[in-house]
This record gives sequence, C-alpha cells and structure tokens, in this order.
Amino acid sequence: MTESPVGFAALHLDDAPEVLAPDGSMVRVLVRTTGGSMALFCLPGFGVSRAVVHRTVDELWYFVAGRGQMWLRCGGQESIVDAVPGTSVAIPVGTEFQFRSVSADTLQAAGVTMPPWPGENEAVVVKGPWSATV
Repeated sequence: MTESPVGFAALHLDDAPEVLAPDGSMVRVLVRTTGGSMALFCLPGFGVSRAVVHRTVDELWYFVAGRGQMWLRCGGQESIVDAVPGTSVAIPVGTEFQFRSVSADTLQAAGVTMPPWPGENEAVVVKGPWSATV
C-alpha cells in the first residue's frame, strides 16, 4: 500500500493480501481509514459460505461478478436477495447473513466495513438456510 504525504492510501488489487474470512470466502484486504475498511469477497462457483453475524460492524456490499444469492435475517425480518453485478446490500450490525454462488463463475463483492474490521472474533457462526461448502 502506498501513502501520500497527507495520508491518502492506494492499493492495487494484485498487491492486496488474501485471507480466509470467518464465513469461508476468500478476501482481498484493501485500503482502510479510521472510519472503515474495504475488501473484495470471492466465493468459488457453486460455493456456499457459512452463515455469520457480526458483533460490532456494519457492512455495505456491492456485487461485481458472478451470480448468487444472499440471505439476511434481523429482528424478525428475513430476505433472500439476488446477488448479481450491480446489486448492493446493506448488512447492519446484528444481521445474520449467508451467501452462495448459483453458477460456475466466482461470485465477487466489494465490501466496506464500518468501523474497520476489528479482528477474528468479530463474526459468529449461526445457522443459515443452506449447507456451507467452504
């Protein structure tokens, strides 16, 4: 990651570290500020993540490739959203969610976490509608 003298950050996707997310998806960790962090989430074709809930962070996702579905449940409300390029989804803190690819293509979403991702104990695995494959 490069920084300018005034603190701007820039990072090319090819240089971003790749880690395994608590939900089992692969994540490219991108830039961060004191207010939030950004990542690219990738799930292989026909893959299904583990269902999780976040303890302290909100997330905003924007799907950029592939075809899939995202399940969300919070406060008695439940929804399944078609996850295709151009779809954005808000995941408020305390929302249980799970996503899956429904094609052979990798499902990819750019995500912003607010505040920045705090570490490995943030996500708690919960029961979702689909059996995880990752």
